[in-house]
Amino acid sequence: MSADLQVEEPPRRLSGFTGTAGARESHVWDRAFGPWDLYFGSVWAATVAFVLGADFPALSYRIPAAALLALLIPWYAWAGRPLLLKDPGAEPGPSLRYLGVTLALFLPAAFLVGETRLITFALAPHCFMLLPLRRAIGAMAVVSLLPVAGWALLWRPAGHIVFINAVGAFVTFAFSSFFGAWVVRIIEQSQERASLIAELDASREEVARLCAAQGAHAERERMSREIHDTLAQGFTSLLMLVQAVQSELDTDPEQARRHLDLMAATARQNLAEARALVAGGAPADLDAGSLPDAVRRLAARQDPPAAVSVTGGARPLAAALEVVALRSCQEALANAAKHAGATARCSVSLAYGDGELTVTVRDSGRGFDPAAPVPGYGLRGLRARAAEVGGTATVTSTPDTTGTTGATGATGTTVTVTLPTTL
Repeated sequence: MSADLQVEEPPRRLSGFTGTAGARESHVWDRAFGPWDLYFGSVWAATVAFVLGADFPALSYRIPAAALLALLIPWYAWAGRPLLLKDPGAEPGPSLRYLGVTLALFLPAAFLVGETRLITFALAPHCFMLLPLRRAIGAMAVVSLLPVAGWALLWRPAGHIVFINAVGAFVTFAFSSFFGAWVVRIIEQSQERASLIAELDASREEVARLCAAQGAHAERERMSREIHDTLAQGFTSLLMLVQAVQSELDTDPEQARRHLDLMAATARQNLAEARALVAGGAPADLDAGSLPDAVRRLAARQDPPAAVSVTGGARPLAAALEVVALRSCQEALANAAKHAGATARCSVSLAYGDGELTVTVRDSGRGFDPAAPVPGYGLRGLRARAAEVGGTATVTSTPDTTGTTGATGATGTTVTVTLPTTL
């Protein structure tokens, strides 16, 4: 019988590969191995049928050959199948033992009956699935060529029959080796891609985690700025007004009443800011009108009130820009009230240009050294707000070296925030 056999190679299992999104829960190799069992069983049954139905040699030789082939079934079920279900190359020792016993059963049967070589259809995939490529090709040389040599030495057929079977064996070997190597290279490339996919999935999860953490951090920063620029500043103003009222109740009742009215207005404003903060809307002052109007209302709540000037063509801007401008004024005026001194005067300027809005807050107070470390969140938050919308914030000041506010050497503090008019 000619051994011109065409051997198909099944895909080797990919170690750690989970496949596409639909096959991540279980490996497709594990779910689809049943058809390979059927394939191996069908090849075995066809081989036994050919062996028992052959005309040569005698039945007394064909029955032992079939018996040797029959032993391959329990050997495959006990030792071969568990190895095939594992990662390739994970256990080279057991794989070599399994293939060694398989060849020990196959080769004698192939020497006795030429039709036995049909089972190469089943043995070739085992070689490439269980061994590295070079060893698999070596095993295929034994499976393909040695049976023909042993059969020819045992039965001494005519030369042309030996030649035909030898050519068939070489064709089988070359065909299976070429396609086996090709499939293995494709599988190795798939394994590399599987590793890349796994790394990509891990990177995607890490990016999602970092984005969530960054989002939470950014939200905390935003809430910190909002609370600092609204509620915290309002409560600070209330405390300062309470201290002023306590000192004025007996000596200046009229001024005390004015400060009480200012306390009530400040408390109402703080309540409105708290509601706007919870609702996620614009600041309460901006809800009631334009940015210049909101700045004038803010300046009027200072003690003493701050002067406000508006130059250029005042016009509505993006809500985010107006919020930054208003919060910058709040922060600068609050700092002046706390640090500039009781007699310091403040002024606010809004300068609308063609492409930018400049907010300037000046006070005539005692000043400070801008290069010195400053505790608190105010100036840092002010610069961060401006940077978020593409603007800048600068602070210029000269400390009072005489200890007397307004004396020579004290120039006060100027906060300048420059914002683009478009986002």
